[in-house]
Parts: sequence; C-alpha cells; structure tokens
Amino acid sequence: MQSLRSVFLLILTSVVCEALYPGPDEGWQVYTSTADAEGKCVCTVVAPAQTPCSRDPRNRQLRHLTERVQNVTQSMELLDLRTSRDLQHVRDSEPLLRGVEGRVRTAHANPRTLSAKGFQELKRSVSQLLPLLPVLQQFRGDALLLLELREEVRNLSAALAAVQEELGAYDYEELQHRVISLQTRLQSCMNKLGCGRLTGISNPMTVRASGSRFGSWMMDAIIPSSDNRVWSMDGYFKGRRVLEYRTMGDFVKGQNFIVHVLPYPWAGTGHVVYNGSLYYNKHQSNVVVQYHFRQRRVLLQRSLAEAGYNNTFPYSWGGWSDIDLMADETGLWAAHSSLSRGGSLTLSRLDPGTLEVVRSWDTGFPKRSAGEAFLICGTLYVTNSHLAGAKVHFAYHTSTGSYEYADVAFHNQYAHLSMLDYNPRERALYAWNNGHQVLYNVTLFHVVHGGGGGGGPGEA
Repeated sequence: MQSLRSVFLLILTSVVCEALYPGPDEGWQVYTSTADAEGKCVCTVVAPAQTPCSRDPRNRQLRHLTERVQNVTQSMELLDLRTSRDLQHVRDSEPLLRGVEGRVRTAHANPRTLSAKGFQELKRSVSQLLPLLPVLQQFRGDALLLLELREEVRNLSAALAAVQEELGAYDYEELQHRVISLQTRLQSCMNKLGCGRLTGISNPMTVRASGSRFGSWMMDAIIPSSDNRVWSMDGYFKGRRVLEYRTMGDFVKGQNFIVHVLPYPWAGTGHVVYNGSLYYNKHQSNVVVQYHFRQRRVLLQRSLAEAGYNNTFPYSWGGWSDIDLMADETGLWAAHSSLSRGGSLTLSRLDPGTLEVVRSWDTGFPKRSAGEAFLICGTLYVTNSHLAGAKVHFAYHTSTGSYEYADVAFHNQYAHLSMLDYNPRERALYAWNNGHQVLYNVTLFHVVHGGGGGGGPGEA
C-alpha cells in the first residue's frame, strides 16, 4: 500500500477485555485493514481465548475424555454415599445380630434351654434382621459396579496416555507463548487507536452468579495490566464489606480473597476503583469517599455540592443510586443531579487527588428516566431502562457540550440492571444483573488523523 497523506482513516474496531472472553469456538476475527503513515498494512483483529487449538481434534477428544471422567466421578460419589449409608445400617444391626448368634449357639448346644417364649423372642429378632437382606444384595450389585468402574478407569488411563504421547510431538507451550505475546501487542495497538464513538455492544458473558439482586463489581480503571485484582460489593444500602480477589480466575471460583471493612457505609452501587483507591458515596449524604486499599484507610472525603442523595434523584431502579462514580480514558467522574438543575442528569469531572469538581455539564436528560449510565472517552451513554428491552438511548459529548439520541442494542439478559460501568483499561462494560456478574465487549468507531491534526473541544 502507498503512504497516505492527511486523510481520515475510518476504522471499526471491536475491543475486548483481557484478550478477552470470546466464545471457545471463535477463531481470529479480522474486522478491517488499512495503512499507517509509513505505508505499512495494519489489520484490526480480535484474538480468541488463550486456547489456540480449540478446533483441534485432540481438543475434542480431551473434552470427551473429561466428560467420561466426570461420569465416573459421579458414579463413585453415588456409590460412596450409598455404601456409607448401608454400612451404617449394618453397624446399627450388629448388636442384634450378635445377640441372635449367641442364642442360636446356646440352643444348638442345649435344645432344652430354648423355651417357647425364648423361641418367640428369637423369631422376632430374626425378623428384625430381615431388612439386612436387600442391603447385602445391594452390596453384591455394587461389587459388580466397582468392577465396571475399574475397567472404565483403565480405559481412560490408556486413552489419556495415547493423547499425551500424541501431544508430545507439538510444542504447545511455545505456541501459547507466541499467542499471548501477539495478544499483548494487539492490545497495545488498540490502546494507541485512541477514543471512539460507541456503535455496538456484544452479547453478555456471565462471569459468575453470586450475591444478592443488587451490587457492583469492578477492576481498577487505570493501573497496569499486571494488577488483575477484582473487587465485589454486594447490596446497595449501608454495606461496608468489600471483597478483594487476587485475579479474575479467583473471582470466578470465589476463592483467594481478602475483606476490607469500610469505616463508613456506602449508598447505591455507583462505586469505582481508580488508581488503587475505591471511590464511593457515603450513606445518607452527598459525600464522596476515597478509600485506599493498600493503606486500608480513608484518604479523602468531600461533599458533592448540591447533589441529591437518599433516593432524591436515583436511576429508574431506585436503590440510593443518586451519585454514580465512574472513570474513562480521561479521568474520574460523577453522574448526579440536584434540585437547582431540575432533576436533570449532571456530569461532573473530579480531581482524584482532591475530589474537587473540575467542571460540570448539564446533560438535560432526566436522571430518574435513566436506567443506567456509563462513560467512554468523555461521552456519557444512558440506557432508557434497567429492565428487559433496555438499549443505549442517549449520548452526551463533553467535548462539544452537545447530545444526540442513540439506538445501540443492549441485551439485558437477566432483566434487572443495578450497575453498568465502563473500564477503560479493559475496554469492556461491567454489569451487575439480577445477581449475575456480566461482561460486555464494546465496538467503537475510531477516527484516526494521518497528519496529526484535529479540532479542539467545543464549549459546554
């Protein structure tokens, strides 16, 4: 391709989180190609999950073997449960069995000692032992099942050994390393593309189902990608416990977490983690609190002037969601409203070091009519509902102080949003949807300037 002069290159880029959760059967997807300023061909792609050979027949064979192992495991668990139950029954019957055995031996040695009354008692005792017969028959059947399970395990071992021997001919670790390296370079390339306008939201990917109907979860918005901690805050009213997971994998499994107990309870679900600190709305106030996770203490508190609280101007679902803190590529923000603004949604940019309002924009959109809102590249996107059928309906551009009505489809899978936030580091939407923690990929429309020019922000 020849070098391009100062022209606009329109690139439609679908961005994903952490290389980042496509379906297990998806391959490399090329969305577009163009040329950079030096004339090199540049392709924009989405990498698959870190299993480069998901379509390999050996992979399908391993999945089949895994299913067989699960079946064997379930059978053994059932057998163990039944054997434990029957063994306890045998143990409980053991005193009675020994008593019957003693009486029979005595009667056999000296038949005259067995009276009519003693014979009837012996007969009753033997009747009480009759339920042991089906138990012993079950033991006989279980012995056959054990033989079948042993044969199945032997077959599985042979099949796994064959697969292992075949896999030994391929250096999959080297392939994996190369794929991860390429994914890192692609992510870096996408970050350099800069900001864009939202044109699409992917189908949801449910990461986990945990907690109550309402809550929030997040990763840090700006720290290096080497820090993969995940935070979870269940509920919207007077909560104080924040769970910190070491990695996304730990969050999915619900393991390896520590608990932070906040000195002040929170209100709503509009929390954000920004550069190692949690920013949240203090309960029964319009105060924004900065809590530092490493230091385990509050660094700052500041009132958000005139901002409503205690369900004065919440989102449409209520839940004390008057103040929604969020972050994008440009900094820390708060979406709120006040009586002086007539209840319209106000967007304020905050100084993360002082929590002072740097500047505010009145979007004109009634906050009580908004389902949820999130910020991408200085543009506030608002959904028209928190229920099923919701879509991104409104967009306000802080760069120009203008708004537009949008129509971006949004699949509200579990029919009740209580949190929806954009993470600029991962370029993905995080949602708490009726007790489910969900991720969405986003598609952005980029305008890249070949000559480095560009218009300045308009007046708000």
